[in-house]
Amino acid sequence: MKRALTIAGSDSGGGAGIQADLKTFQELEVFGMSALTAVTAQNTLGVHAVYPMTAKAVVEQIQAIGDDIGTDAVKTGMLFSAEIIEAVSMKLKNYHWNNVVVDPVMIAKGGASLLQQEAVSALKTHLLPLATVITPNIPEAEVLTGMTIRSVEDKREAAVKLCALGVKNVVIKGGHDENLSESTDLLFDGKEFHFFTSRRIQTKNTHGTGCTFSAVITAELAKGSTIYDAVSTGKDFIQAAIEDGFAIGRGHGPTNHWAFQKRGKEMARL
Repeated sequence: MKRALTIAGSDSGGGAGIQADLKTFQELEVFGMSALTAVTAQNTLGVHAVYPMTAKAVVEQIQAIGDDIGTDAVKTGMLFSAEIIEAVSMKLKNYHWNNVVVDPVMIAKGGASLLQQEAVSALKTHLLPLATVITPNIPEAEVLTGMTIRSVEDKREAAVKLCALGVKNVVIKGGHDENLSESTDLLFDGKEFHFFTSRRIQTKNTHGTGCTFSAVITAELAKGSTIYDAVSTGKDFIQAAIEDGFAIGRGHGPTNHWAFQKRGKEMARL
């Protein structure tokens, strides 16, 4: 049984954060564990309140996992503060954990800030050098690199800049691309660029796409997949999840975490 640990915030609406990660791990047959960094009062309309954990509480959760169960891959999501980022980075070093997936969660779908400004520097200094892969969307990549990203060449340049911070692999997601018919994710493995393109789905029900995508990569790395194969599975998983998304609530509804596996089972029966 492969294991995956998510260190992230809770989404009371169930579409993103810890809840999305654990659902994804389960669908991909990986045993999921969690360390909560914050509790949010959140639904499809947005984030209404954020209650961060203390750094000590986060560390103790990680230690409880590390001293007993261990893990084959780690994903970080919403870390909220510089103090928490530094504490998490120290524990990752202490346990010598590999397969570290960093989803630099900064802004919620509704626009609420999920990362304090001073935490950006801590993320770049302490966490990114430990990362196997970072999975920013375009606005997050712009914050981390200090550049505007509009074209494919901009994505390439941003990916190289992020690798220069110590990250082994970079995935810049295409959900914010200006192309209205397609969405293209770029993977830079430190040497080569790879592109994953899918048909853009016209829907507002995309809550939790970033969390889910990075959780797939985490689960696949835990199972021994290459970074290319992990990203490829992530792209297919999230495409199915968006295409079969749910119109739940009055805002941005969640994606469908069981769509990928359901399609696979249906194909196997044909």
